[in-house]
Amino acid sequence: MPLLPAPSYTMYFPFTNGHVQTLYPPLFRKVDIVEAERVRIATPDDDFLDLDFLPATSAPDTDGAEAVSARPLVVVSHGLEGHSRRKYVRGMAACMNAAGWDVCAWNFRGCSGETNRTLRMYHSGVTDDLHTVIEFCAGRGYSRIGLAGFSMGGNQILKYLGENPSAVHPAVVAAATFSVPCDLTGAAKVLDKPSNAIYMRYFMRTLKEKMRQKKALYPDLNIDGLDGMTTFGEFDNQFTAPINGFRDAEDYWQRSGCGQYLAGLRLPALLMNAKNDPFLSPSCYPIHMARQSDYLHLQMPVTGGHVGFIRQHEDGYYWSDLRAVEFLRQYL
Repeated sequence: MPLLPAPSYTMYFPFTNGHVQTLYPPLFRKVDIVEAERVRIATPDDDFLDLDFLPATSAPDTDGAEAVSARPLVVVSHGLEGHSRRKYVRGMAACMNAAGWDVCAWNFRGCSGETNRTLRMYHSGVTDDLHTVIEFCAGRGYSRIGLAGFSMGGNQILKYLGENPSAVHPAVVAAATFSVPCDLTGAAKVLDKPSNAIYMRYFMRTLKEKMRQKKALYPDLNIDGLDGMTTFGEFDNQFTAPINGFRDAEDYWQRSGCGQYLAGLRLPALLMNAKNDPFLSPSCYPIHMARQSDYLHLQMPVTGGHVGFIRQHEDGYYWSDLRAVEFLRQYL
């Protein structure tokens, strides 16, 4: 049963603290943001998605189409209000490139620096956009595709794999996910705590700006009260839920959290949630499900924070980067 033992990953003080693990990487991690091949693809509803392709730096000795089919590809999904150039995305991409894999780091709708065309927003429960990205990558000749995701991106991946296993693209072989809010209701309540105010101020600032941009495209959109919002409950009740077909915030959270879909997994999936993640509630650690599942590989290191897993080494890779490569290498 794939409830994995606690890993040997440890860090010294102050990196034993979940908030330090969470805040240090975006502020101080050094990652070379190499130029990627930016590709814009169309969605079935006439919107667009921007994808960044990063080629392997250690690749098989083949050329052209044979080189593509011989190399695995990993599709990397960022977190809430992230994008394809975030340090955690590019750090993992560099580690995977060094392993001989190409990477497609994609941007959720409206996250590439340009407002998307439709009123529809990205959110935790979106899986059709991920499928569109995978289809495009398979159309480029990749026959073995792994998935890797952080936080919201990890939730989307696990929901995609579990909600309708027969509809998962046949090129997908495995997934590695980190810091995943499997229970969105529980995570939203945790983020409402005063100790997490610094994170909420950041998220709300950028989400509010996205809604102002939407208002410019859709003048009938009601943004009354936007400036005073301080919680996901307020924002999701007024915007995320009605715009995306949910009754209210609670309905959105309950239907979009990946926890309820984990029983449907039919491909191996790593779920790595640190025990000191300041964003996650106890319900975000599906221990019982992992004990029952042949496919869910749950690992809970003592430290790691939220999208942290700091490792100080001259190669620049974080522990999550190495763990993703180690897990996916078994299947790619």
